[in-house]
Amino acid sequence: MKNNIRMYRGKFSLTQEDLSKKLGVSRQTINSIENNKYFPSLELGLKLSKIFECTVDELFSLD
Repeated sequence: MKNNIRMYRGKFSLTQEDLSKKLGVSRQTINSIENNKYFPSLELGLKLSKIFECTVDELFSLD
């Protein structure tokens, strides 16, 4: 699975720390998601899409 989290973070000028605080997760979790080492839960994916004002499909795609 690929993701566009890093791109959207840049678009919204958020650091990994900023995003982690908004989501209530650790900065390491955001780093792991961005590097495809951890696949977020559906709940976390939906929260990300809400923060970035996009669809889950715009954030994540299958390889």
